[in-house]
Amino acid sequence: MATTLNPTHVSTTRVARRFQLSRLWQLAAAHLALLLYTALALFPIFLVVVNSFKNRRAIFAMPYALPTAETWDPVGYQTVFNNANFGLYFANSLIVTIGALVLILLAGTMASYALAEYRFPGNTLLGLYLALGIMVPIRLGTVGILRLVVALGLADTLWALILVYTASGLPLAIFIMTQFMRQVPRELKDAARVDGASEYRIYWMTLPLVRPALGTVAVFNMIPIWNDLWFPLILAPSENVKTVTLGAQVFLGQFVNDWNAVLASLTLAIIPVVVLYILFSRQLIRGLTAGAVK
Repeated sequence: MATTLNPTHVSTTRVARRFQLSRLWQLAAAHLALLLYTALALFPIFLVVVNSFKNRRAIFAMPYALPTAETWDPVGYQTVFNNANFGLYFANSLIVTIGALVLILLAGTMASYALAEYRFPGNTLLGLYLALGIMVPIRLGTVGILRLVVALGLADTLWALILVYTASGLPLAIFIMTQFMRQVPRELKDAARVDGASEYRIYWMTLPLVRPALGTVAVFNMIPIWNDLWFPLILAPSENVKTVTLGAQVFLGQFVNDWNAVLASLTLAIIPVVVLYILFSRQLIRGLTAGAVK
């Protein structure tokens, strides 16, 4: 007996196949765009790392080539460790970055908890006022900040950098953290109050629940703080408080630049940022995906 095909079934199958092909093309195009963007973003870093292991002639003659037996030369790293206080610069950058991140997360989560938990007249306006700092570059107030730092006796100290970076990172931290704090179930906090927990205890209890937001805030503030050159140059230019970014300028002269040492110092400066990003990357992805629906 001959079988007849249902025209409706055939039409539905063709539509489904076309939809699948269209979906595959869209995914392929999206992944291709992301790969191109990744290559574009990583290419400068690749050039810095690769050329840091070459001699001076090879850096200019073959900047895109990998080091070979003839061009390999670690003189830049020898210069960094022997002729500069790179270990001190590295430690200063770690102290400033970690200190600022701790204060940003501590003060930002406290302010966010208060804005999310307590409703009072002007709550929304206060939150918007605190978030305005995202749109105002802190470098516009450099002169006023410098005068304040000098008046407080904090010039040429790491505390000046820590406090400035904390002030610049708080608006974004409060803006992000407030949205996550409002998603914490109120029943959980009310149950803790019934059990006799203090508000500080409840605050500490909510922090593990907003861990993705903490990772997101940490990553967004960590990289600008570590890479900043402006405020270390103005507020803490002394030798004993130089950061890695400012210390790399030691090898840039008026007439002669030691490019081997500059590239080596920049390569070493990349390592902590990569390590901290890897540690916080999972929380960053969770925070971004959760924030997409908030």
